[in-house]
Amino acid sequence: MSVYYDKDGGDMDARDYVRMRSEKRLRDGLDGLPGRQQKIGSFERFTKRSFPVSIRCLSPDSRCRIDTSRSHTAPEKFYIEACDDGAGDVLAIDRVSTEMTLTVRKDVPPSAVTRPICGIMGTIRLVAGMYLVVITKKKKVGDLLGHAVWKATDFDIISYKKTVLHLTDTQMQDNKAFLSMLNSVLNTDGFYFTTDYDLTHSLQRLANTSPEFQEMTLLERADQRFVWNGHLLREFMAQPELDGFQRHFDSQIITYGKQVILNLVNQKGSEKPLEQAFAKMVDSLGNGMIKYIAFDFHKECSRMRWHRLQILVDMVAEMQEEFGYFLVDSDGTVQIQQDGTFRSNCMDCLDRTNVIQSLLARRSLQSQLERMGVLHVGQRIEEQADFEKIYKNAWADNANACAKQYAGTGALKTDFTRTGKRTQWGLLMDGWNSMIRYYKNNFSDGFRQDSIDLFLGNYAVEEADMNTPLHEPKDWKFLTLPIIMVVAFSMCIICLLMAGDTWTETLAYVLFWGSASVVTGGVILFNGRDFVDAPKLVQKEKMD
Repeated sequence: MSVYYDKDGGDMDARDYVRMRSEKRLRDGLDGLPGRQQKIGSFERFTKRSFPVSIRCLSPDSRCRIDTSRSHTAPEKFYIEACDDGAGDVLAIDRVSTEMTLTVRKDVPPSAVTRPICGIMGTIRLVAGMYLVVITKKKKVGDLLGHAVWKATDFDIISYKKTVLHLTDTQMQDNKAFLSMLNSVLNTDGFYFTTDYDLTHSLQRLANTSPEFQEMTLLERADQRFVWNGHLLREFMAQPELDGFQRHFDSQIITYGKQVILNLVNQKGSEKPLEQAFAKMVDSLGNGMIKYIAFDFHKECSRMRWHRLQILVDMVAEMQEEFGYFLVDSDGTVQIQQDGTFRSNCMDCLDRTNVIQSLLARRSLQSQLERMGVLHVGQRIEEQADFEKIYKNAWADNANACAKQYAGTGALKTDFTRTGKRTQWGLLMDGWNSMIRYYKNNFSDGFRQDSIDLFLGNYAVEEADMNTPLHEPKDWKFLTLPIIMVVAFSMCIICLLMAGDTWTETLAYVLFWGSASVVTGGVILFNGRDFVDAPKLVQKEKMD
């Protein structure tokens, strides 16, 4: 039985943890509210047998086994109908009051426009009013323990309002910008769901849950950290907020057991203060269930010495053996429990982190395959050429998917992940991706960050808002200085190509225009914050 760390000093098993969550809900006042409870319960009873309601890791209750739904759009209401056998309820959403109720198929007006959909992402309020976000296309990507896993590939954002004529021209522009942000997030690859399996919990946690946990509704039992459309479902669930360093690790320990922190940042330069602060905060916790290891990835692997990553793998090998892994037989009997995890990080938790996690995963997989008899004593995964290729590509593809969502480019160091070797071509590609990241992070990242903040609910749009942050005025330097620099640099090149009558005249022109471009460039660098594409909706200082 798994043991979870209790920050009050005791231990508790999974059943105690479920009971603790229920008691916390009572203390927070989330239960015992008849109106809200009825609203949540009605919606979730419908979603249990109708369609996936959250993406990137969450699926409905295990009793749900349908593949598609239908939406019926009428002037007054939206009607969402499940297409599985025996489903009689239809979810009706009032387009004026936004109230959600359950009705039956016969109440759908014959004049309603019907279309197939694959699920509901939720609802969101923009300047023009409420919008319904639905999944219109999906693609099967594989099976997990016999359960089909789907990728949502296309979406639609449907307005509750029939017209936007009530908006001013400025409000229409803002609403169009917010819609563009939502589409930007939805068009980012990587939204997955399944209709009959809970992807937000590990197999070990699911095996240790009580019957009470299994009876919880979907939104209640889900691990909210992995519900990316949680804000869109805000009408139907309350999300607990964990803030602060200690609370974070209390949560990690309760969820995963012992923690080994692998900090991969540089131990000199601009990253050094972060490593020192992290080490100091861990030390201040004085928690015996947390171990901190600093490993300067770039220093150890400098000059193409990537074989030195084995130093870290060997350093944590004994702890990895101690943590074990989760193993359950075909009868559902738990054979082994995992009681700890490695929490690795670098600066963006993308490139260095993915490399280390792939090495740790390989070592764990080696042990599992030996235990199951797939590999005999002395056989190595590396010797199975076909499987080795699949394994490496899977981790490299994972790195690219995460990096594109966060940084806008593919991951760095994937040549090592794919081939096990660092190559000159890989270094060149890393340089190219780094330049693209630099440009995007400085000149196009604001819109993307605003899109994510809007989708996650970090910024909530007020209907018919006249003063959105989208119209933040630009300083005169933003337009003037770049034009001056481009003109000055161009004139400098022209003077070099079209020499004057004397070399002194040519030199004078080159020095003048060259100095103008250099001085202008210096002013731009000095006032860099005025030129980057910073987020407008949520300021970092406000979030802190």
